Amino acid sequence: MMEHTTNIEPTVGDKLELILEGIVSSGECAASWNGEPATVFGGIPGERVLAELVRKQRDRIAARVVEVLDPSPHRITPKCEYFWPCTGCQWQHISYEHQLELKQEWIAAKLVEKPGLQGLTVQPPIASQGTIGYRNHARFTIGPGGTLGYVNYITRRFVPINRCDLMHTGINNALAKLQGHCAETTQLSIRYGVNTGDYLIQPKLVGGDIGLESGQKHYTESMLGREFRVASPSFFQVNTATAEVMVQMVGEQLNLASEDTLVDAYAGVGVFATLLADRCKQVIAIEESSAAVKDARVNAEGISNIEFRLGKTEDIMGNLEIGPDAVILDPSRQGCDRRALEATIKLAPKKIAYVSCEPTALANDLAVLVEGPFQVNLVQPIDLFPNTHHTECLVILSLKEETPQ
Repeated sequence: MMEHTTNIEPTVGDKLELILEGIVSSGECAASWNGEPATVFGGIPGERVLAELVRKQRDRIAARVVEVLDPSPHRITPKCEYFWPCTGCQWQHISYEHQLELKQEWIAAKLVEKPGLQGLTVQPPIASQGTIGYRNHARFTIGPGGTLGYVNYITRRFVPINRCDLMHTGINNALAKLQGHCAETTQLSIRYGVNTGDYLIQPKLVGGDIGLESGQKHYTESMLGREFRVASPSFFQVNTATAEVMVQMVGEQLNLASEDTLVDAYAGVGVFATLLADRCKQVIAIEESSAAVKDARVNAEGISNIEFRLGKTEDIMGNLEIGPDAVILDPSRQGCDRRALEATIKLAPKKIAYVSCEPTALANDLAVLVEGPFQVNLVQPIDLFPNTHHTECLVILSLKEETPQ
Protein backbone atom coordinates (compact mmCIF):
# COMPACT_ATOMS: atom_id res chain seq x y z
CA MET A 1 0.00 0.00 0.00
CA MET A 2 1.19 3.49 -0.80
CA GLU A 3 2.03 5.81 2.06
CA HIS A 4 -0.42 8.60 2.61
CA THR A 5 -0.09 11.99 4.18
CA THR A 6 -1.49 13.11 7.50
CA ASN A 7 -0.52 16.73 6.82
CA ILE A 8 -3.19 19.30 7.61
CA GLU A 9 -2.03 21.29 4.57
CA PRO A 10 -1.32 18.70 1.83
CA THR A 11 0.63 19.65 -1.27
CA VAL A 12 0.51 18.46 -4.87
CA GLY A 13 1.70 14.85 -5.05
CA ASP A 14 0.57 13.93 -1.53
CA LYS A 15 -1.56 10.80 -1.11
CA LEU A 16 -4.82 11.27 0.78
CA GLU A 17 -7.07 8.56 2.16
CA LEU A 18 -10.62 9.55 1.25
CA ILE A 19 -14.18 8.24 1.47
CA LEU A 20 -15.94 9.05 -1.77
CA GLU A 21 -19.40 10.56 -1.69
CA GLY A 22 -21.79 11.42 -4.53
CA ILE A 23 -21.11 12.57 -8.08
CA VAL A 24 -20.56 16.28 -8.71
CA SER A 25 -21.56 18.21 -11.83
CA SER A 26 -18.20 17.67 -13.53
CA GLY A 27 -18.53 13.88 -13.19
CA GLU A 28 -15.99 13.20 -10.43
CA CYS A 29 -16.72 12.03 -6.90
CA ALA A 30 -17.04 14.44 -4.01
CA ALA A 31 -14.95 13.98 -0.87
CA SER A 32 -13.45 16.07 1.91
CA TRP A 33 -10.02 16.31 3.55
CA ASN A 34 -9.93 17.87 7.01
CA GLY A 35 -13.08 19.77 6.13
CA GLU A 36 -11.76 20.96 2.77
CA PRO A 37 -13.89 19.92 -0.23
CA ALA A 38 -12.30 17.69 -2.83
CA THR A 39 -13.21 16.25 -6.22
CA VAL A 40 -11.71 12.88 -7.13
CA PHE A 41 -11.21 11.48 -10.63
CA GLY A 42 -11.47 7.72 -11.11
CA GLY A 43 -13.63 6.91 -8.10
CA ILE A 44 -17.11 5.53 -7.47
CA PRO A 45 -19.42 6.75 -4.69
CA GLY A 46 -18.98 4.70 -1.51
CA GLU A 47 -15.38 3.67 -2.15
CA ARG A 48 -12.47 4.24 0.22
CA VAL A 49 -9.43 5.20 -1.81
CA LEU A 50 -5.95 6.58 -1.75
CA ALA A 51 -5.94 9.64 -4.00
CA GLU A 52 -3.05 11.74 -5.24
CA LEU A 53 -3.50 15.48 -4.92
CA VAL A 54 -3.17 16.79 -8.47
CA ARG A 55 -4.13 20.42 -8.16
CA LYS A 56 -5.05 22.85 -5.39
CA GLN A 57 -7.76 25.26 -6.42
CA ARG A 58 -9.19 28.20 -4.57
CA ASP A 59 -12.34 26.38 -3.49
CA ARG A 60 -11.31 22.73 -3.50
CA ILE A 61 -8.69 20.02 -3.89
CA ALA A 62 -8.54 18.09 -7.17
CA ALA A 63 -7.25 14.52 -6.84
CA ARG A 64 -7.12 11.21 -8.71
CA VAL A 65 -7.46 7.66 -7.44
CA VAL A 66 -4.13 5.81 -7.30
CA GLU A 67 -5.21 2.89 -5.08
CA VAL A 68 -8.63 1.51 -4.22
CA LEU A 69 -8.80 0.36 -0.59
CA ASP A 70 -12.47 -0.65 -0.50
CA PRO A 71 -13.70 -1.11 -4.09
CA SER A 72 -17.24 -0.73 -5.34
CA PRO A 73 -18.81 -3.89 -6.82
CA HIS A 74 -19.39 -1.77 -9.94
CA ARG A 75 -15.69 -1.12 -10.57
CA ILE A 76 -14.13 -2.49 -13.76
CA THR A 77 -10.71 -2.04 -15.35
CA PRO A 78 -10.62 0.82 -17.89
CA LYS A 79 -9.71 -0.46 -21.34
CA CYS A 80 -8.21 2.79 -22.59
CA GLU A 81 -4.51 3.44 -22.00
CA TYR A 82 -5.24 7.18 -21.91
CA PHE A 83 -7.92 6.96 -19.20
CA TRP A 84 -6.15 9.16 -16.63
CA PRO A 85 -3.82 11.23 -18.82
CA CYS A 86 -6.73 12.23 -21.09
CA THR A 87 -9.73 12.43 -18.65
CA GLY A 88 -12.17 12.65 -21.57
CA CYS A 89 -14.16 9.50 -20.77
CA GLN A 90 -14.32 9.78 -16.99
CA TRP A 91 -16.46 6.70 -16.32
CA GLN A 92 -14.61 3.90 -18.11
CA HIS A 93 -13.90 2.38 -14.69
CA ILE A 94 -17.63 2.01 -13.90
CA SER A 95 -19.75 -0.85 -15.25
CA TYR A 96 -22.13 0.38 -17.90
CA GLU A 97 -25.17 -0.76 -15.94
CA HIS A 98 -24.09 1.40 -13.00
CA GLN A 99 -23.28 4.35 -15.27
CA LEU A 100 -26.94 4.32 -16.29
CA GLU A 101 -28.05 4.16 -12.64
CA LEU A 102 -25.84 7.12 -11.73
CA LYS A 103 -27.23 9.18 -14.61
CA GLN A 104 -30.79 8.37 -13.57
CA GLU A 105 -30.00 9.41 -9.97
CA TRP A 106 -28.30 12.64 -11.10
CA ILE A 107 -31.27 13.77 -13.17
CA ALA A 108 -33.66 12.93 -10.32
CA ALA A 109 -31.52 14.90 -7.86
CA LYS A 110 -31.55 17.99 -10.08
CA LEU A 111 -35.32 17.83 -10.62
CA VAL A 112 -36.24 17.45 -6.97
CA GLU A 113 -34.41 20.70 -6.15
CA LYS A 114 -36.99 22.74 -8.06
CA PRO A 115 -40.52 23.69 -6.99
CA GLY A 116 -43.23 21.76 -8.77
CA LEU A 117 -40.92 18.93 -9.80
CA GLN A 118 -40.94 16.82 -6.62
CA GLY A 119 -42.41 13.35 -6.97
CA LEU A 120 -41.51 12.92 -10.64
CA THR A 121 -40.39 9.46 -11.70
CA VAL A 122 -37.22 9.37 -13.77
CA GLN A 123 -37.33 6.30 -15.98
CA PRO A 124 -34.32 3.98 -16.31
CA PRO A 125 -32.15 5.37 -19.12
CA ILE A 126 -32.37 3.92 -22.59
CA ALA A 127 -28.94 2.42 -23.20
CA SER A 128 -26.72 3.54 -26.06
CA GLN A 129 -26.61 1.34 -29.14
CA GLY A 130 -22.86 1.02 -28.47
CA THR A 131 -20.56 2.04 -25.62
CA ILE A 132 -17.35 2.44 -27.62
CA GLY A 133 -16.76 3.58 -31.19
CA TYR A 134 -19.99 5.58 -31.18
CA ARG A 135 -18.79 9.18 -31.57
CA ASN A 136 -18.94 10.76 -35.03
CA HIS A 137 -17.15 13.98 -34.06
CA ALA A 138 -13.73 14.63 -32.53
CA ARG A 139 -12.02 17.90 -31.64
CA PHE A 140 -8.27 17.64 -31.19
CA THR A 141 -5.70 20.01 -29.77
CA ILE A 142 -2.41 20.18 -31.70
CA GLY A 143 0.76 19.79 -29.66
CA PRO A 144 4.50 19.86 -30.40
CA GLY A 145 5.52 18.47 -33.78
CA GLY A 146 1.98 18.63 -35.14
CA THR A 147 0.76 15.83 -32.85
CA LEU A 148 -2.96 15.41 -32.18
CA GLY A 149 -4.26 14.89 -28.68
CA TYR A 150 -6.43 16.13 -25.85
CA VAL A 151 -5.90 18.39 -22.87
CA ASN A 152 -6.37 16.87 -19.41
CA TYR A 153 -9.09 19.07 -17.94
CA ILE A 154 -7.67 18.84 -14.41
CA THR A 155 -3.93 19.33 -14.98
CA ARG A 156 -4.36 21.26 -18.28
CA ARG A 157 -1.51 19.20 -19.75
CA PHE A 158 -1.49 18.18 -23.40
CA VAL A 159 -1.72 14.42 -24.00
CA PRO A 160 -0.87 13.06 -27.48
CA ILE A 161 -3.04 10.09 -28.48
CA ASN A 162 -2.94 7.59 -31.31
CA ARG A 163 -6.57 6.48 -31.04
CA CYS A 164 -9.69 7.24 -29.03
CA ASP A 165 -11.92 4.33 -28.02
CA LEU A 166 -15.05 6.47 -28.04
CA MET A 167 -14.50 7.52 -31.67
CA HIS A 168 -15.81 5.67 -34.69
CA THR A 169 -13.24 3.68 -36.65
CA GLY A 170 -13.47 6.23 -39.46
CA ILE A 171 -12.21 8.97 -37.15
CA ASN A 172 -9.41 6.81 -35.75
CA ASN A 173 -8.30 5.93 -39.28
CA ALA A 174 -8.12 9.64 -40.13
CA LEU A 175 -6.28 10.34 -36.87
CA ALA A 176 -3.60 7.81 -37.81
CA LYS A 177 -2.95 9.59 -41.12
CA LEU A 178 -3.02 13.07 -39.59
CA GLN A 179 -0.84 12.34 -36.57
CA GLY A 180 2.33 14.41 -36.65
CA HIS A 181 1.28 16.41 -39.73
CA CYS A 182 -0.81 19.23 -38.30
CA ALA A 183 1.69 21.77 -37.01
CA GLU A 184 0.12 24.52 -39.14
CA THR A 185 -2.93 24.72 -36.83
CA THR A 186 -3.70 24.64 -33.10
CA GLN A 187 -7.08 22.87 -33.22
CA LEU A 188 -8.53 20.29 -35.59
CA SER A 189 -12.02 18.84 -36.00
CA ILE A 190 -12.94 15.54 -37.68
CA ARG A 191 -16.59 14.72 -38.37
CA TYR A 192 -17.58 11.39 -39.87
CA GLY A 193 -20.76 9.99 -41.38
CA VAL A 194 -21.04 6.58 -39.77
CA ASN A 195 -23.77 5.55 -42.24
CA THR A 196 -22.29 7.24 -45.32
CA GLY A 197 -18.49 7.09 -44.93
CA ASP A 198 -18.35 10.79 -45.75
CA TYR A 199 -16.12 13.02 -43.62
CA LEU A 200 -15.10 16.59 -42.88
CA ILE A 201 -11.74 17.84 -41.59
CA GLN A 202 -11.35 21.46 -40.53
CA PRO A 203 -9.37 23.62 -40.95
CA LYS A 204 -7.92 23.01 -44.39
CA LEU A 205 -4.37 21.66 -44.19
CA VAL A 206 -1.98 22.82 -46.89
CA GLY A 207 1.44 21.83 -45.55
CA GLY A 208 2.27 18.43 -46.97
CA ASP A 209 0.59 15.36 -48.43
CA ILE A 210 -1.38 13.53 -45.74
CA GLY A 211 -3.45 11.44 -48.10
CA LEU A 212 -6.72 12.97 -46.89
CA GLU A 213 -8.79 15.81 -48.25
CA SER A 214 -9.42 18.59 -45.73
CA GLY A 215 -11.22 21.91 -45.53
CA GLN A 216 -14.60 20.53 -46.62
CA LYS A 217 -17.51 22.90 -46.07
CA HIS A 218 -19.88 20.10 -45.11
CA TYR A 219 -20.31 16.32 -44.94
CA THR A 220 -23.32 14.03 -45.12
CA GLU A 221 -24.82 11.59 -42.64
CA SER A 222 -27.85 9.34 -42.94
CA MET A 223 -30.44 8.96 -40.19
CA LEU A 224 -33.51 6.72 -40.38
CA GLY A 225 -33.01 6.38 -44.11
CA ARG A 226 -32.78 10.11 -44.88
CA GLU A 227 -29.55 11.89 -45.80
CA PHE A 228 -28.54 15.05 -43.97
CA ARG A 229 -26.02 17.65 -45.06
CA VAL A 230 -24.12 19.08 -42.11
CA ALA A 231 -21.89 22.15 -42.49
CA SER A 232 -18.78 22.60 -40.39
CA PRO A 233 -20.40 25.07 -37.95
CA SER A 234 -23.72 23.17 -37.74
CA PHE A 235 -24.67 20.95 -34.79
CA PHE A 236 -25.35 17.25 -35.22
CA GLN A 237 -25.71 14.64 -32.47
CA VAL A 238 -22.44 12.77 -31.86
CA ASN A 239 -24.11 9.36 -31.41
CA THR A 240 -25.99 8.71 -34.64
CA ALA A 241 -27.44 5.29 -33.82
CA THR A 242 -28.87 6.29 -30.43
CA ALA A 243 -30.07 9.65 -31.78
CA GLU A 244 -32.22 7.65 -34.21
CA VAL A 245 -33.84 5.94 -31.22
CA MET A 246 -34.47 9.35 -29.65
CA VAL A 247 -36.10 10.76 -32.80
CA GLN A 248 -38.41 7.76 -33.02
CA MET A 249 -39.38 8.15 -29.35
CA VAL A 250 -40.16 11.86 -29.79
CA GLY A 251 -42.45 10.98 -32.69
CA GLU A 252 -44.21 8.25 -30.71
CA GLN A 253 -44.70 10.42 -27.64
CA LEU A 254 -46.01 13.47 -29.51
CA ASN A 255 -48.46 11.22 -31.39
CA LEU A 256 -49.08 13.88 -34.01
CA ALA A 257 -52.34 13.96 -35.97
CA SER A 258 -52.64 14.70 -39.67
CA GLU A 259 -54.12 18.17 -38.97
CA ASP A 260 -51.54 19.19 -36.33
CA THR A 261 -49.01 22.00 -36.53
CA LEU A 262 -45.60 21.26 -35.02
CA VAL A 263 -43.05 23.88 -33.98
CA ASP A 264 -39.48 22.56 -33.98
CA ALA A 265 -37.55 25.11 -31.91
CA TYR A 266 -33.75 25.13 -32.01
CA ALA A 267 -34.18 23.03 -35.14
CA GLY A 268 -30.52 22.75 -36.21
CA VAL A 269 -30.13 21.02 -39.57
CA GLY A 270 -33.76 19.91 -39.47
CA VAL A 271 -33.54 16.37 -38.10
CA PHE A 272 -36.80 16.42 -36.13
CA ALA A 273 -38.58 18.61 -38.69
CA THR A 274 -37.80 16.44 -41.71
CA LEU A 275 -38.27 13.08 -40.00
CA LEU A 276 -41.60 14.02 -38.40
CA ALA A 277 -43.09 16.14 -41.19
CA ASP A 278 -45.07 13.25 -42.69
CA ARG A 279 -46.98 12.85 -39.42
CA CYS A 280 -48.60 16.30 -39.36
CA LYS A 281 -50.04 19.07 -41.50
CA GLN A 282 -47.33 21.71 -41.01
CA VAL A 283 -43.92 22.12 -39.38
CA ILE A 284 -42.48 25.50 -38.43
CA ALA A 285 -38.74 25.01 -37.82
CA ILE A 286 -36.89 27.78 -35.97
CA GLU A 287 -33.10 28.11 -35.93
CA GLU A 288 -30.75 31.06 -35.37
CA SER A 289 -27.69 29.62 -37.18
CA SER A 290 -27.75 30.63 -40.82
CA ALA A 291 -25.42 27.74 -41.71
CA ALA A 292 -27.77 25.24 -40.08
CA VAL A 293 -30.82 26.71 -41.83
CA LYS A 294 -29.05 26.41 -45.19
CA ASP A 295 -28.35 22.76 -44.39
CA ALA A 296 -31.93 22.21 -43.22
CA ARG A 297 -33.40 23.57 -46.43
CA VAL A 298 -31.24 21.18 -48.44
CA ASN A 299 -32.16 18.33 -46.11
CA ALA A 300 -35.89 19.04 -46.52
CA GLU A 301 -35.89 19.01 -50.32
CA GLY A 302 -38.99 17.20 -51.53
CA ILE A 303 -40.94 17.93 -48.33
CA SER A 304 -43.54 20.63 -48.90
CA ASN A 305 -44.99 21.19 -45.41
CA ILE A 306 -41.93 22.59 -43.58
CA GLU A 307 -41.34 26.31 -43.18
CA PHE A 308 -37.88 27.32 -41.92
CA ARG A 309 -37.56 30.59 -40.02
CA LEU A 310 -34.14 32.07 -39.32
CA GLY A 311 -33.86 33.83 -35.97
CA LYS A 312 -33.84 33.41 -32.22
CA THR A 313 -36.48 31.04 -30.87
CA GLU A 314 -37.63 33.54 -28.25
CA ASP A 315 -38.22 36.22 -30.89
CA ILE A 316 -40.02 34.07 -33.44
CA MET A 317 -42.17 32.09 -30.99
CA GLY A 318 -43.20 35.32 -29.32
CA ASN A 319 -44.72 36.49 -32.60
CA LEU A 320 -46.17 33.30 -34.07
CA GLU A 321 -49.40 33.92 -35.92
CA ILE A 322 -50.62 30.35 -35.42
CA GLY A 323 -51.11 28.26 -32.29
CA PRO A 324 -49.11 25.01 -32.59
CA ASP A 325 -50.50 21.70 -31.40
CA ALA A 326 -47.03 20.46 -30.37
CA VAL A 327 -43.63 22.01 -29.70
CA ILE A 328 -40.16 20.46 -29.64
CA LEU A 329 -37.66 22.35 -27.48
CA ASP A 330 -34.08 21.17 -28.09
CA PRO A 331 -31.85 23.99 -26.81
CA SER A 332 -28.11 24.09 -26.19
CA ARG A 333 -26.62 23.18 -22.81
CA GLN A 334 -27.64 26.57 -21.40
CA GLY A 335 -31.31 25.73 -21.78
CA CYS A 336 -34.06 27.95 -23.16
CA ASP A 337 -34.11 31.71 -22.98
CA ARG A 338 -36.76 32.76 -20.45
CA ARG A 339 -38.67 34.54 -23.22
CA ALA A 340 -38.88 31.29 -25.21
CA LEU A 341 -40.45 29.57 -22.19
CA GLU A 342 -42.89 32.44 -21.71
CA ALA A 343 -43.84 32.28 -25.40
CA THR A 344 -44.42 28.53 -25.09
CA ILE A 345 -46.66 29.09 -22.08
CA LYS A 346 -48.64 31.72 -24.00
CA LEU A 347 -49.01 29.46 -27.06
CA ALA A 348 -50.16 26.56 -24.81
CA PRO A 349 -49.56 23.63 -27.18
CA LYS A 350 -51.19 20.35 -26.25
CA LYS A 351 -47.80 18.65 -25.95
CA ILE A 352 -44.13 19.58 -25.56
CA ALA A 353 -41.09 17.37 -26.16
CA TYR A 354 -38.15 18.92 -24.31
CA VAL A 355 -34.76 17.43 -25.25
CA SER A 356 -31.87 18.35 -22.94
CA CYS A 357 -28.24 17.40 -22.42
CA GLU A 358 -27.84 19.37 -19.17
CA PRO A 359 -29.93 18.29 -16.13
CA THR A 360 -29.55 21.57 -14.21
CA ALA A 361 -30.76 23.67 -17.15
CA LEU A 362 -33.52 21.13 -17.77
CA ALA A 363 -34.75 21.41 -14.18
CA ASN A 364 -34.69 25.21 -14.33
CA ASP A 365 -36.77 25.30 -17.50
CA LEU A 366 -39.25 22.62 -16.41
CA ALA A 367 -39.90 24.55 -13.20
CA VAL A 368 -41.02 27.52 -15.31
CA LEU A 369 -43.23 25.40 -17.59
CA VAL A 370 -45.02 23.57 -14.75
CA GLU A 371 -45.63 26.88 -12.99
CA GLY A 372 -47.60 27.64 -16.14
CA PRO A 373 -50.23 25.40 -17.75
CA PHE A 374 -48.11 22.27 -18.22
CA GLN A 375 -47.56 19.00 -16.38
CA VAL A 376 -44.73 16.49 -16.79
CA ASN A 377 -45.83 13.10 -18.13
CA LEU A 378 -42.51 11.41 -18.84
CA VAL A 379 -38.86 11.88 -17.88
CA GLN A 380 -36.82 9.54 -20.06
CA PRO A 381 -33.02 9.68 -20.08
CA ILE A 382 -31.39 8.46 -23.29
CA ASP A 383 -27.69 7.73 -23.04
CA LEU A 384 -25.98 9.35 -26.01
CA PHE A 385 -22.64 9.62 -24.18
CA PRO A 386 -21.50 6.28 -22.66
CA ASN A 387 -18.37 6.26 -20.49
CA THR A 388 -18.86 9.94 -19.67
CA HIS A 389 -21.06 11.65 -17.08
CA HIS A 390 -23.10 13.39 -19.78
CA THR A 391 -26.56 12.19 -20.78
CA GLU A 392 -29.50 13.27 -22.90
CA CYS A 393 -32.99 13.43 -21.45
CA LEU A 394 -36.39 13.57 -23.14
CA VAL A 395 -39.24 15.09 -21.14
CA ILE A 396 -42.83 15.01 -22.39
CA LEU A 397 -45.22 17.64 -21.07
CA SER A 398 -48.92 18.20 -21.69
CA LEU A 399 -51.52 20.74 -20.67
CA LYS A 400 -52.68 20.19 -17.12
CA GLU A 401 -55.94 18.36 -16.79
CA GLU A 402 -58.74 20.55 -15.53
CA THR A 403 -60.08 19.63 -12.10
CA PRO A 404 -63.71 18.49 -12.40
CA GLN A 405 -66.23 20.89 -10.84
